[in-house]
Amino acid sequence: MITFYGGPTPNGRKVAILLEELGLAYAYRGVDILAGDQFEPGFLALNPNNKMPVIVDPDAPGGQLVLWESGAILWHLAETRGGFLPTEPRARAICHQWLMFQMSGVGPMFGQNAHFSFYAEEKHPYAIARYASEVDRLLRVLDERLGESRFLAGEAYTIADIATYPYTLRQVEMRRDELPGLARWSDEIGARPAVGRGMDIGRDELRKETIEGGLAGLTDDQRSILFGARQYRRR
Repeated sequence: MITFYGGPTPNGRKVAILLEELGLAYAYRGVDILAGDQFEPGFLALNPNNKMPVIVDPDAPGGQLVLWESGAILWHLAETRGGFLPTEPRARAICHQWLMFQMSGVGPMFGQNAHFSFYAEEKHPYAIARYASEVDRLLRVLDERLGESRFLAGEAYTIADIATYPYTLRQVEMRRDELPGLARWSDEIGARPAVGRGMDIGRDELRKETIEGGLAGLTDDQRSILFGARQYRRR
């Protein structure tokens, strides 16, 4: 049985969705990032980069594998369990392209936009405008692609869609009329039972400081854990 360390964040949810889609047996271990679970010695032994998600896969080729970085986890599970990753070389390359687009663009830029718009104590108009504009640009890229293709990599639903969906859901909910291709795609993916189950993983762990789409009412200690001295303290 796979052990999955995660939580109700986009990166955690993408792994949960794939585990559910593949029908794999797994044990879930919640990582409370507001309490600093990611800095505990036991967790750092799994991921020295102190980030979730992490999986421990006892049935990986060559023996037990501890794996972190959500994109690497998706790729590994799809490749070793035979699902949601094309086998034909051209289609496979396109799937990898859109997966990397999420990892290098959508994830980091949406994260920076959220940080400077909602989390930062000091508001910097340049940073807010810069990342909001980049989010708009990335959404347009996705919307244009999904205006011509059923899914990101083509006609088949793949790990590229699974990786991107949790990040874009809130934007689609707020801007459906602006993003018809993205909205159509989001509705189709959201209707999948495994996606619903994956999105619900860890939802009961949401604390009063946490809201869908942002964090509110952070204490000084929680800010230190997420963005400040605790985050950058040398171990």
